[in-house]
Amino acid sequence: MPLTPVDIHNKEFSRGFRGYDEDEVNEFLDQVIKDFELLIREKKELEDKLTSQNERLGHFSTIEDTLHKSIVVAQEAAEEVRGNAQKEAKLIIREAEKNADRIVNESLSKARKIAMEIEDLKKQSKVFRTRFKMLIEAQLDLISNDDWDHLMDYEVDTTELKALHKVEE
Repeated sequence: MPLTPVDIHNKEFSRGFRGYDEDEVNEFLDQVIKDFELLIREKKELEDKLTSQNERLGHFSTIEDTLHKSIVVAQEAAEEVRGNAQKEAKLIIREAEKNADRIVNESLSKARKIAMEIEDLKKQSKVFRTRFKMLIEAQLDLISNDDWDHLMDYEVDTTELKALHKVEE
């Protein structure tokens, strides 16, 4: 069992012939007691400080563990988000490709329909031109007809018209 300042203080030495000076021994023991008490106090303070530091170390270890777990969770979440983003991107690309195919097919269909309408309009234009040409030729034939010449040969008696005009007035 370790010595305490009280043990040192209460220590009694037996007296022998020609022994040490009692005042010197007591003075030395008092100094040893003070130094010993100081060492015990310092030891207690260091033990308290060590306990405090161990508690802080435990606290920081807990924080470190928590941070480590948080980092792992964050990495897992990031991986999940990345995976979901990749899946969503693939879906968007697939949907865009489908829409592009649909748009191309619709455009081709409309282009074919317009081409057919153009061909139909060309046919109608040819028919109209042919009919119009026939109409004009028929009108030219009418104008070229000799019957017009006979109309020029016809004479009207203007005297009768003048008389009629006077009667009406």
